[in-house]
Amino acid sequence: MPGFEFFGDLERKHLNDVLESGVLMRYGFDGMRNGHWKARELEQALCRRMEVSHAQLVSSGTAALTVALASAGVGAGDEVIMPVFTFVASFEAVLSVGAIPVLMDIDETLTLNPKAVEKAVTPKTRVIMPVHMCGSSARLSELKAICDKHNLLLLEDACQAIGATYNGKPLGSYGDLGCFSFDYVKTITCGEGGAIITNNADYARNADHYSDHGHDHIGKDRGAESHPFMGYNYRISELHAAVGLAQIGRLDEFLSIQQQHSGVLRKALESIPGIRFREVPEGAEENYSFLSFFLPDEATTRAAHKALTEEGVDGCFYWFDNNWHYIKKWEHLKKLKTLGKVSEEVRAAMPDYEKADFSASDAVMGRTISVLIKLGWSREEVEQRAENMVKALKKVL
Repeated sequence: MPGFEFFGDLERKHLNDVLESGVLMRYGFDGMRNGHWKARELEQALCRRMEVSHAQLVSSGTAALTVALASAGVGAGDEVIMPVFTFVASFEAVLSVGAIPVLMDIDETLTLNPKAVEKAVTPKTRVIMPVHMCGSSARLSELKAICDKHNLLLLEDACQAIGATYNGKPLGSYGDLGCFSFDYVKTITCGEGGAIITNNADYARNADHYSDHGHDHIGKDRGAESHPFMGYNYRISELHAAVGLAQIGRLDEFLSIQQQHSGVLRKALESIPGIRFREVPEGAEENYSFLSFFLPDEATTRAAHKALTEEGVDGCFYWFDNNWHYIKKWEHLKKLKTLGKVSEEVRAAMPDYEKADFSASDAVMGRTISVLIKLGWSREEVEQRAENMVKALKKVL
């Protein structure tokens, strides 16, 4: 991770196909395309690789979550249960459709704690949205059981976890809907892009229409298409899809490299007393884009993060202080800071996150360090990195 480290001839070939045709838009201009439909081809490739019936490309992972929610009819007043450790896009998408983000504690999987989720279900709950952070699965079977019990949707935010699996199924394919991000720093990238996958034909049709102004895409005359309902513009371009089409074919190669590099670092750290690794649910396999581990307490973890930086080990994340990924610094959400007025329905229904008790999650995040696994490291670089990490961590343990 990320896939841009391995840009090469295949990416250039697909991009040149688009540039030579001059058609940068995914719809229309049939006669000019020279037979190239990069977005359509990438959607077909995603269906094969993710073992689903339908895929819809959009402009970002944020767009994917937004379109997925809208496609399932989630809207005003509906509650969406999600974790306190995620990327801000997760709650942005929920709010964008008029729904209410109900944030809940995580456990040592670094994903939703099913016990907390069960307690949070109300008559207004419509969706449970686990976020497979740092490349590894949530406790999907337990969350699916809660969904089945209460007739809820299971929407997987797999934006950081493409290629990981749960009980032999690709993440994103286990729930009713799954979402991916293909931004510049993801395991496979389009530069900018995202996708929704599903086995539900109604959700797939809705996503197809909603992401393109509500066009029904029937026939070959774009100006004559009807609009079954209103939508917005979340389209991906052919240029972005072309890059992703090259990268999806390299996903297994990338996963293999990440697993090898992660394995070298993990083996080195296993020798250090006081270090434990994130919990991976039974039946799950990571995509190895991050190596996440716990230290004994917050003070030691802060000291360890500082020591790693001083030892020249870049790409180490202490999420507890990160303002993109953990609720502690989401002041804009807590205070509902927007450019326009927030609807009274949303404002009245929003939990008071300034007073909420997430001490259980604080106890996890305060002890967590995640190390980004890069594709481009040589074997010598990985081994040197492992040596430097051990040296740094032994200073504080």
